[in-house]
Amino acid sequence: MSEPIWTKFLTDRDKAVFKQAGYGAHQGFGKKPALLIIDVNYAFCGEQPEPILDSIKKWRNSCGEESWVSIGYIRKLIDGAHEKGLPVIYTTGFGRDDGWDAGSWSWKNSRNSERPRATGVNRDGNDIVDEIAPAAQDIVVRKQKPSGFFGTNMLSYLVLLGCDSVIVTGTTTSGCVRATVLDAFSNNFHVALAEEGCFDRSQASHAINLCDMHAKYADVVTTDQVLAYFASLPSGLFELPKGTPGARL
Repeated sequence: MSEPIWTKFLTDRDKAVFKQAGYGAHQGFGKKPALLIIDVNYAFCGEQPEPILDSIKKWRNSCGEESWVSIGYIRKLIDGAHEKGLPVIYTTGFGRDDGWDAGSWSWKNSRNSERPRATGVNRDGNDIVDEIAPAAQDIVVRKQKPSGFFGTNMLSYLVLLGCDSVIVTGTTTSGCVRATVLDAFSNNFHVALAEEGCFDRSQASHAINLCDMHAKYADVVTTDQVLAYFASLPSGLFELPKGTPGARL
Protein backbone atom coordinates (compact mmCIF):
# COMPACT_ATOMS: atom_id res chain seq x y z
CA MET A 1 0.00 0.00 0.00
CA SER A 2 1.20 3.52 -0.71
CA GLU A 3 1.44 6.12 2.06
CA PRO A 4 -1.63 5.69 4.30
CA ILE A 5 -4.30 8.36 3.92
CA TRP A 6 -4.01 9.28 7.59
CA THR A 7 -0.26 10.02 7.59
CA LYS A 8 -0.66 13.73 6.88
CA PHE A 9 -2.85 14.13 9.97
CA LEU A 10 -0.33 12.59 12.41
CA THR A 11 2.36 14.41 14.34
CA ASP A 12 5.86 12.99 14.68
CA ARG A 13 4.96 12.18 18.28
CA ASP A 14 1.91 10.18 17.16
CA LYS A 15 4.01 8.14 14.72
CA ALA A 16 6.65 7.42 17.37
CA VAL A 17 4.01 6.35 19.92
CA PHE A 18 2.30 3.92 17.52
CA LYS A 19 5.64 2.41 16.53
CA GLN A 20 7.04 2.02 20.05
CA ALA A 21 3.75 0.74 21.50
CA GLY A 22 3.45 -1.91 18.79
CA TYR A 23 0.14 -0.80 17.32
CA GLY A 24 -0.81 -1.49 13.72
CA ALA A 25 0.46 -5.07 13.49
CA HIS A 26 -0.90 -7.00 10.52
CA GLN A 27 -3.35 -9.66 11.73
CA GLY A 28 -4.11 -11.15 8.31
CA PHE A 29 -7.30 -12.42 6.72
CA GLY A 30 -9.39 -15.27 8.06
CA LYS A 31 -10.37 -18.50 6.32
CA LYS A 32 -14.13 -18.00 5.86
CA PRO A 33 -14.99 -14.33 5.28
CA ALA A 34 -18.19 -12.43 4.74
CA LEU A 35 -18.29 -9.12 2.87
CA LEU A 36 -20.20 -6.46 4.84
CA ILE A 37 -21.63 -3.41 3.06
CA ILE A 38 -22.68 -0.85 5.63
CA ASP A 39 -25.49 1.60 4.79
CA VAL A 40 -24.70 2.31 1.13
CA ASN A 41 -28.14 3.72 0.52
CA TYR A 42 -29.58 6.87 -1.01
CA ALA A 43 -29.73 8.70 2.31
CA PHE A 44 -25.94 8.51 2.57
CA CYS A 45 -25.04 8.72 -1.12
CA GLY A 46 -27.67 10.93 -2.72
CA GLU A 47 -29.20 9.92 -6.03
CA GLN A 48 -26.22 10.83 -8.19
CA PRO A 49 -22.59 11.98 -7.91
CA GLU A 50 -22.56 15.66 -7.01
CA PRO A 51 -20.63 17.93 -4.62
CA ILE A 52 -21.50 17.21 -1.02
CA LEU A 53 -22.81 20.70 -0.25
CA ASP A 54 -25.28 20.33 -3.10
CA SER A 55 -26.25 16.78 -2.18
CA ILE A 56 -26.96 17.54 1.49
CA LYS A 57 -29.53 20.15 0.50
CA LYS A 58 -31.72 17.19 -0.47
CA TRP A 59 -30.26 14.37 1.64
CA ARG A 60 -28.90 15.79 4.90
CA ASN A 61 -26.78 12.68 5.60
CA SER A 62 -25.24 12.45 2.12
CA CYS A 63 -21.50 12.02 1.75
CA GLY A 64 -21.60 13.49 -1.75
CA GLU A 65 -19.64 12.48 -4.82
CA GLU A 66 -16.98 10.60 -2.86
CA SER A 67 -19.57 7.97 -2.00
CA TRP A 68 -20.01 7.20 -5.69
CA VAL A 69 -16.28 6.67 -6.13
CA SER A 70 -16.41 4.10 -3.33
CA ILE A 71 -19.48 2.43 -4.87
CA GLY A 72 -17.37 1.51 -7.89
CA TYR A 73 -14.87 -0.29 -5.66
CA ILE A 74 -17.63 -1.96 -3.64
CA ARG A 75 -19.14 -3.27 -6.89
CA LYS A 76 -15.81 -4.98 -7.68
CA LEU A 77 -15.72 -6.56 -4.23
CA ILE A 78 -19.29 -7.81 -4.55
CA ASP A 79 -18.49 -9.37 -7.92
CA GLY A 80 -15.38 -11.01 -6.47
CA ALA A 81 -17.34 -12.40 -3.53
CA HIS A 82 -20.13 -13.69 -5.77
CA GLU A 83 -17.64 -15.41 -8.04
CA LYS A 84 -16.33 -17.42 -5.09
CA GLY A 85 -19.70 -17.98 -3.44
CA LEU A 86 -18.88 -15.85 -0.39
CA PRO A 87 -21.58 -14.29 1.79
CA VAL A 88 -22.45 -10.66 1.04
CA ILE A 89 -24.34 -8.95 3.85
CA TYR A 90 -25.80 -5.46 3.54
CA THR A 91 -27.07 -3.20 6.29
CA THR A 92 -29.51 -0.35 5.94
CA GLY A 93 -31.89 1.50 8.21
CA PHE A 94 -35.60 1.51 8.91
CA GLY A 95 -37.91 3.67 10.96
CA ARG A 96 -41.39 4.98 11.58
CA ASP A 97 -42.67 7.76 9.35
CA ASP A 98 -43.23 9.98 12.38
CA GLY A 99 -39.62 9.58 13.50
CA TRP A 100 -40.49 8.48 17.05
CA ASP A 101 -38.12 5.50 16.99
CA ALA A 102 -35.15 7.66 15.97
CA GLY A 103 -34.56 8.07 19.69
CA SER A 104 -31.06 9.35 20.38
CA TRP A 105 -30.43 10.10 16.69
CA SER A 106 -32.62 13.17 17.19
CA TRP A 107 -30.43 14.66 19.91
CA LYS A 108 -27.37 15.70 17.90
CA ASN A 109 -28.71 16.91 14.54
CA SER A 110 -30.82 20.01 14.08
CA ARG A 111 -32.35 18.70 10.83
CA ASN A 112 -33.56 15.35 12.15
CA SER A 113 -37.17 16.48 12.45
CA GLU A 114 -37.43 17.49 8.77
CA ARG A 115 -40.42 15.98 6.98
CA PRO A 116 -40.18 14.79 4.32
CA ARG A 117 -36.71 13.41 5.02
CA ALA A 118 -35.56 14.42 1.54
CA THR A 119 -36.90 17.08 -0.82
CA GLY A 120 -37.60 16.74 -4.52
CA VAL A 121 -36.71 13.04 -4.71
CA ASN A 122 -38.64 9.84 -5.31
CA ARG A 123 -36.42 7.33 -3.52
CA ASP A 124 -36.67 5.93 -0.03
CA GLY A 125 -33.44 6.89 1.71
CA ASN A 126 -33.02 3.38 3.10
CA ASP A 127 -33.03 1.80 -0.37
CA ILE A 128 -29.62 0.36 -1.22
CA VAL A 129 -28.32 2.11 -4.33
CA ASP A 130 -29.21 0.32 -7.55
CA GLU A 131 -25.60 0.05 -8.68
CA ILE A 132 -24.88 -2.47 -5.91
CA ALA A 133 -28.37 -3.87 -5.35
CA PRO A 134 -28.41 -7.18 -3.45
CA ALA A 135 -28.58 -10.40 -5.45
CA ALA A 136 -30.98 -13.22 -4.57
CA GLN A 137 -28.46 -15.02 -2.36
CA ASP A 138 -27.35 -11.89 -0.49
CA ILE A 139 -28.52 -10.98 3.01
CA VAL A 140 -29.96 -7.64 4.13
CA VAL A 141 -29.90 -6.65 7.81
CA ARG A 142 -32.10 -3.77 8.96
CA LYS A 143 -30.81 -1.66 11.83
CA GLN A 144 -31.61 1.50 13.79
CA LYS A 145 -28.29 2.25 15.48
CA PRO A 146 -24.73 2.61 14.17
CA SER A 147 -23.45 -0.94 14.54
CA GLY A 148 -24.64 -3.63 12.16
CA PHE A 149 -24.67 -5.93 15.21
CA PHE A 150 -26.72 -3.86 17.66
CA GLY A 151 -30.31 -5.11 17.89
CA THR A 152 -29.99 -7.21 14.72
CA ASN A 153 -29.40 -10.82 13.63
CA MET A 154 -25.95 -10.04 12.19
CA LEU A 155 -24.02 -12.16 14.68
CA SER A 156 -26.40 -15.12 14.43
CA TYR A 157 -26.19 -15.00 10.62
CA LEU A 158 -22.37 -15.02 10.71
CA VAL A 159 -22.48 -17.96 13.13
CA LEU A 160 -25.00 -19.80 10.92
CA LEU A 161 -22.71 -19.29 7.92
CA GLY A 162 -19.64 -20.40 9.88
CA CYS A 163 -17.70 -17.19 9.20
CA ASP A 164 -14.48 -16.42 11.07
CA SER A 165 -13.84 -13.00 9.50
CA VAL A 166 -15.42 -9.97 7.87
CA ILE A 167 -14.35 -7.54 5.17
CA VAL A 168 -16.04 -4.21 5.89
CA THR A 169 -17.00 -1.48 3.43
CA GLY A 170 -19.50 1.37 3.43
CA THR A 171 -20.32 4.47 5.40
CA THR A 172 -19.67 6.42 7.43
CA THR A 173 -16.12 5.44 8.28
CA SER A 174 -16.28 7.31 11.58
CA GLY A 175 -19.81 6.19 12.45
CA CYS A 176 -21.60 3.02 11.38
CA VAL A 177 -18.51 1.42 9.82
CA ARG A 178 -16.46 2.01 12.94
CA ALA A 179 -19.24 0.79 15.25
CA THR A 180 -19.62 -2.39 13.18
CA VAL A 181 -15.85 -2.97 13.15
CA LEU A 182 -15.63 -2.65 16.93
CA ASP A 183 -18.47 -5.11 17.47
CA ALA A 184 -16.95 -7.58 15.00
CA PHE A 185 -13.61 -7.22 16.82
CA SER A 186 -15.34 -7.66 20.18
CA ASN A 187 -16.86 -10.92 18.91
CA ASN A 188 -13.39 -12.17 17.91
CA PHE A 189 -13.74 -12.01 14.14
CA HIS A 190 -10.76 -11.16 12.00
CA VAL A 191 -11.62 -7.74 10.57
CA ALA A 192 -10.35 -5.96 7.46
CA LEU A 193 -11.50 -2.74 5.82
CA ALA A 194 -11.23 -2.12 2.10
CA GLU A 195 -9.94 1.45 2.21
CA GLU A 196 -11.37 2.65 -1.10
CA GLY A 197 -14.71 1.06 -0.26
CA CYS A 198 -15.21 3.20 2.86
CA PHE A 199 -16.34 6.81 2.86
CA ASP A 200 -17.41 9.64 5.14
CA ARG A 201 -18.77 13.16 4.88
CA SER A 202 -15.71 14.45 6.78
CA GLN A 203 -12.31 13.93 5.20
CA ALA A 204 -10.48 14.26 8.52
CA SER A 205 -12.83 11.86 10.32
CA HIS A 206 -12.45 9.33 7.49
CA ALA A 207 -8.66 9.37 7.67
CA ILE A 208 -8.25 9.42 11.44
CA ASN A 209 -10.79 6.67 12.03
CA LEU A 210 -9.09 4.45 9.47
CA CYS A 211 -5.85 5.15 11.33
CA ASP A 212 -7.34 4.25 14.71
CA MET A 213 -9.04 1.10 13.47
CA HIS A 214 -5.87 -0.05 11.71
CA ALA A 215 -3.90 0.56 14.88
CA LYS A 216 -6.11 -1.51 17.17
CA TYR A 217 -9.02 -3.39 15.61
CA ALA A 218 -8.60 -4.22 11.93
CA ASP A 219 -6.32 -4.31 8.91
CA VAL A 220 -6.89 -1.45 6.50
CA VAL A 221 -6.07 -2.89 3.08
CA THR A 222 -6.62 -2.02 -0.56
CA THR A 223 -9.46 -3.32 -2.68
CA ASP A 224 -6.92 -5.13 -4.85
CA GLN A 225 -5.57 -6.95 -1.80
CA VAL A 226 -9.07 -8.09 -0.85
CA LEU A 227 -9.79 -9.24 -4.40
CA ALA A 228 -6.54 -11.23 -4.48
CA TYR A 229 -7.51 -12.81 -1.16
CA PHE A 230 -10.97 -13.73 -2.47
CA ALA A 231 -9.40 -15.25 -5.58
CA SER A 232 -7.10 -17.41 -3.41
CA LEU A 233 -10.01 -19.03 -1.56
CA PRO A 234 -11.53 -22.34 -2.65
CA SER A 235 -15.06 -22.29 -4.02
CA GLY A 236 -17.89 -23.95 -2.11
CA LEU A 237 -16.96 -22.73 1.37
CA PHE A 238 -20.52 -21.70 2.18
CA GLU A 239 -24.08 -22.87 1.85
CA LEU A 240 -25.78 -19.58 1.01
CA PRO A 241 -29.48 -18.71 0.91
CA LYS A 242 -30.94 -19.58 -2.46
CA GLY A 243 -33.26 -16.58 -2.56
CA THR A 244 -35.75 -15.77 -5.26
CA PRO A 245 -34.42 -13.81 -8.26
CA GLY A 246 -36.28 -10.52 -8.65
CA ALA A 247 -37.89 -10.75 -5.21
CA ARG A 248 -38.17 -7.52 -3.22
CA LEU A 249 -35.71 -7.52 -0.32
